[in-house]
Amino acid sequence: MLFGSIASAATWADKLFADSKYNFGTVARDAKTEHEFLIQNTLRQDIHIAGVRTSCGCTTPIVTKETLKPGERGSIIGHFNTDRFSGQHGATLTVIIDRPQPAEVQLRIDGFVRTDVSVSPGSVQFGSVDQGQPAERTVRINFMGNQKVVDVRPSSKAIIAKMVSAQGSGGVTLSVQLSDSVPAGYINEQVTVITSEGNTMRIPVKVEGRVVPPLTVSPSTLALGAVHPGQEVTKNIVVQGKKPFRILDIVCDDGSFHFDIPQKASKMHIVPVTFHAGTEPGKISQKLRIQTDLAGEIVVEVTASANVQVAAGE
Repeated sequence: MLFGSIASAATWADKLFADSKYNFGTVARDAKTEHEFLIQNTLRQDIHIAGVRTSCGCTTPIVTKETLKPGERGSIIGHFNTDRFSGQHGATLTVIIDRPQPAEVQLRIDGFVRTDVSVSPGSVQFGSVDQGQPAERTVRINFMGNQKVVDVRPSSKAIIAKMVSAQGSGGVTLSVQLSDSVPAGYINEQVTVITSEGNTMRIPVKVEGRVVPPLTVSPSTLALGAVHPGQEVTKNIVVQGKKPFRILDIVCDDGSFHFDIPQKASKMHIVPVTFHAGTEPGKISQKLRIQTDLAGEIVVEVTASANVQVAAGE
């Protein structure tokens, strides 16, 4: 019975993770090398991660969120310590869960760190970049041998990479730029450098940053909760920009929503949103399109939801 209980616990916990193994292949010394093991709480109870053990100092585990409520996502990041280790290494990360019931999940990281190739800095860091503004960073690929760079392959069209220095015996400098079409949000991309050694030597270079839109609205999803027929509920949304602007209109296909739109220009607007419930019960979900006078007629959207419920006995 005890064995069955342990096996059952391991099974439900294992299913929370999208994957459990990752091999970095060959990586350069000092390169920022990480893999994110995604976890989602598919249960009806909170999940608490008490800690993570690593079987080898070559990999440092990072818990992005210790407590996951039902439906929430988090991750365990395996950081490969390429600055302190060389050659073939691997580690088993044991994730210890103590709620809703004890369980352990094992994740595996492997990779080979080459000491004759290094990346400086260890990754391409853009930081925060305004959407639509040009941004460029450089990274140096250093060789101790006679390798040459024969190709540079970005992981997506969001980034552009090219060599900007002549190849010498010491290596080459790469330029990494954001494309004009990169959307707002976090950047988590990679540039793969192919050397004259062919497919056996592909150097991954991590590219990270955040593209900041000219206009933001919070919350992006406005939950109005449960309301009774005929009841009104009001909640605020906050619309922010980098420079003063006016809200021209808020468009919604459902006439049950009403808005108190500020008239003056400001960098931040607090907008009350009022929902008047109709007589029919059911779930309501509507897009609110906020139109502004910013150049390019910038529009942001909010999803407003409510649940019209008839009280017991009515």
